[in-house]
Amino acid sequence: MDELILNTEYEVVIRREDLIHPFISGNKYRKLKYNLEEAKLLGQNTLLTFGGAYSNHIAATAYAGKVYGFSTIGVVRGEELEDKIEVNPTLKFAKSCEMFFKFVSRERYRQKTEHRFLSWLKSELGDFYLIPEGGTNALAVKGCEEILNKNDDKFHFICCCVGTGGTISGLINVSKKHQKVLGFPALKGDFLRQDIRKFVTKENWDLIDNYHFGGYAKINPELIAFINRFKKTFNVPLDPVYTGKMMYGIFDLMAKGFFPKESKILVIHTGGLQGIEGMNLKLKQKGWPQIE
Repeated sequence: MDELILNTEYEVVIRREDLIHPFISGNKYRKLKYNLEEAKLLGQNTLLTFGGAYSNHIAATAYAGKVYGFSTIGVVRGEELEDKIEVNPTLKFAKSCEMFFKFVSRERYRQKTEHRFLSWLKSELGDFYLIPEGGTNALAVKGCEEILNKNDDKFHFICCCVGTGGTISGLINVSKKHQKVLGFPALKGDFLRQDIRKFVTKENWDLIDNYHFGGYAKINPELIAFINRFKKTFNVPLDPVYTGKMMYGIFDLMAKGFFPKESKILVIHTGGLQGIEGMNLKLKQKGWPQIE
């Protein structure tokens, strides 16, 4: 992947995983890789997964299904979205990839891991290969382990944003003893640590949970200004839900002296840029500046 070394007092390298593929971008490519292989081995023709209105995972799964010969079903949070597909960039794109949608209430969506709910989905929709919300399972973690390579041993810190915990779990599993893996959660809640521990045994990691900006998909004008300034300075786009918050946090920590001098820091750009268009629609409604 293309890498960018930022000109700071530290050696900060951005690994541009977002450039892997224009539609199956960043960690979504990594998470889907072995799940698609497994679905093929099992003779499954249909992929079913879960997501919200602007889910990167929904968009990536829809496109991957189209390219690799699977039917796809997206179980989407929010029944009110059923008649808004054409005005929602993410859902419109997924529909163009021939994804079938099952819209459910937020209450029912919370049952997405329960056997009874999954059995109901199979009775309604037929058999399918299940990919969890965000794509995180053991096969996804295996794919994310391939983000790092032997040349990365020189780094002292490895940073990534955290949604469901799959990407950071893969990074932790292949990290070295002298390295610290730092995750920047995009949402509030202590449950992420428990989720990550399902896939890892090492202790050389931590979550920096001060930069979620109030919760999932919550942003403010300060974050927007940072994202636009970062793109103008380094020619690297950041999304407002994941990578923008992570990079804001890294720069803030550098300013506060969190990292020892001469630290070598590897930052994983996990993609998610498709969500910018949808976020800009919301920002326009608020009369806020948009993400460039």
